[in-house]
Amino acid sequence: MHQHRRQRPHRGFSPARAPYLQLRVRTEQQTPEWKARYAVRSGVESTVNEFAHGHGMRRCRYRGQGKAHIQHVLTAIAVNIERLSGLPPTEENPTPRRPTAFQDYLDQREIPRPKSWRSLGS
Repeated sequence: MHQHRRQRPHRGFSPARAPYLQLRVRTEQQTPEWKARYAVRSGVESTVNEFAHGHGMRRCRYRGQGKAHIQHVLTAIAVNIERLSGLPPTEENPTPRRPTAFQDYLDQREIPRPKSWRSLGS
């Protein structure tokens, strides 16, 4: 007795259409809109790759979306700290910020400015 082999349903696109799709995609890649979208993506790809391969983010340690989200956020914070620690220290003092509109208003009317909350403890 001969058994008939069941064929799987075809998914995706036909290989005969591949050259046409390839030509359409390559043409689209020359447009300024596509290049602008890709510029954003290319800036993110290296970071995503670093997370996936360097920090094991393909597998989550915890179950549940909330816990997984916390793991991803904490890992991102750690990666940012790690990146910042590798930067050389700045040797020059930062330029002082320009006065705000409110500070200009007080100065024009010779009203003393209240002490900054940052310097209250010192």
